[in-house]
Amino acid sequence: MIQKNIAIRDAENRDISSIMELICLKAEFDGCAESVQTTPEKLKDDLFGQKPLAFVLVAEIDRNLVGFATYHFTYSTFLAKPCIWLDDLYIKTEYRSKGIGEGLIQNLCKIAQLKGCGRIDWTVAAQNERGIKFYQRIGAKIIQKARLCRLDIEAISQNSYQ
Repeated sequence: MIQKNIAIRDAENRDISSIMELICLKAEFDGCAESVQTTPEKLKDDLFGQKPLAFVLVAEIDRNLVGFATYHFTYSTFLAKPCIWLDDLYIKTEYRSKGIGEGLIQNLCKIAQLKGCGRIDWTVAAQNERGIKFYQRIGAKIIQKARLCRLDIEAISQNSYQ
């Protein structure tokens, strides 16, 4: 059940400082606070510039941002359809279990339907049991046989043709 006074909307340029705060809280929750390298200026360019690289849904209560979902579009050659990659979903601790996460996911699903997406994908930390239960409750399938692979900036540089 979604809390009555919650509003979920597309982020706007005026939300940058609150989005920055939520990113830092998410990184702290994930145990990697030191990995945040973004700046408000970079977010402004990447989220609200001529060609946005990602999009943000925000959840607010009484005009205070209490959660967010960041996402971007991908493409599945198997489905021959666009898809959504949910990058971050975070709700401030004191606002959890109030339907806010569900509201963000519902809005993301509406976007996926409007864009003709074949699926929404994301990762969840293996130790995030509360998150896993939430995702299973909303119908997500937790795929155990896949593993996240990542090339960081150093590996990209080492593997690029010069």
